[in-house]
Amino acid sequence: MNTMSEKVKSLIDKLAAEKSLSKEEWLAVFGGWDEDDRAYAAGKAREISLGVFGNKVYIRGIVEFSNVCKNDCYYCGIRCSNTNAQRYRLSDGEILECCAEGYEYGFRTFVLQSGEDYAVYHPERMAGIVRSIKKAHPDCAVTLSLGELERDALKLLKDAGADRYLLRHETANKEHYSKLHPENMSFAHRMGCLRTLKELGYQTGAGMMVGSPYQTDECLADDMLFIEEFGPQMIGIGPFLPHKDTPFRDKPKGSYELTLFLLSLCRIMLPRVLLPATTALGTIRPDGREQGILSGANVIMPNLSPTAVRKKYMLYDGKICTEDSSDECRNCISARMKRIGYEVVVARGDYV
Repeated sequence: MNTMSEKVKSLIDKLAAEKSLSKEEWLAVFGGWDEDDRAYAAGKAREISLGVFGNKVYIRGIVEFSNVCKNDCYYCGIRCSNTNAQRYRLSDGEILECCAEGYEYGFRTFVLQSGEDYAVYHPERMAGIVRSIKKAHPDCAVTLSLGELERDALKLLKDAGADRYLLRHETANKEHYSKLHPENMSFAHRMGCLRTLKELGYQTGAGMMVGSPYQTDECLADDMLFIEEFGPQMIGIGPFLPHKDTPFRDKPKGSYELTLFLLSLCRIMLPRVLLPATTALGTIRPDGREQGILSGANVIMPNLSPTAVRKKYMLYDGKICTEDSSDECRNCISARMKRIGYEVVVARGDYV
């Protein structure tokens, strides 16, 4: 074993024991790891995940109800300036129908996700949808992923019954943030919104793109320091995948191996965190979600959106599972998990 690899393994051991590393130590990890270190971290992360959750995998049904967005993020396929995007919006009834169908298939968490389309899906309307879902399915959790809302709107949605909120920070490095977003988007506002979510009592999810353009080891170190300090209940980590109608169309994909490594490091640092094996991971490699679970993840998020609109919610090129029915998605995931010794469970799967 080379000296660098020994150093990385010793830092992984320190992370397991102390749940914390300094910035210099994170830089040493990201600057010196190899595949052997990744496998070492995956083994530790899997052991931790099995100890906390057993071989149980929680499923969340995503309803992507609008691909209209006021923002123009440079990496995103539904950015407002993409004139090639076929825009759509689901009615309230269609959203509720997706949830009712998902409930029959064993989903007990529904994730309502959209672009920032607040002119139409204003907070009062969304609060009504949340109340309707909770009334129809009182044993289910509702997760929202609607972008950066103000405190009053977030409180309204929490009071309506929303349990969780996903808002990826994308990067915890302010300079890097400015290279991924136009000037009218604020790093401080994004971070402030995340803190507001926790203050209001949401189970809060942060997360980042791995290998996004201009990302450095220092950016990743800042991400891990932020995650340690913020202590999210959920962390969404996926590889950057380019979209043909964005300024980043010719940028290289993020690293599959580094994504798995980061999943493992997050599990080691935060043993109880809810950690999805993302659709992007399954897009970059056919068995990506299985390997994500084997690297410490414990959540998978199949699509409950109507198949007629799934190809229109294309944040990146090549997204998987755009044609299978919700039932087929559920059965496919169950079979895939069974093959690697895990079981999909019918449960809300709250953060403990």
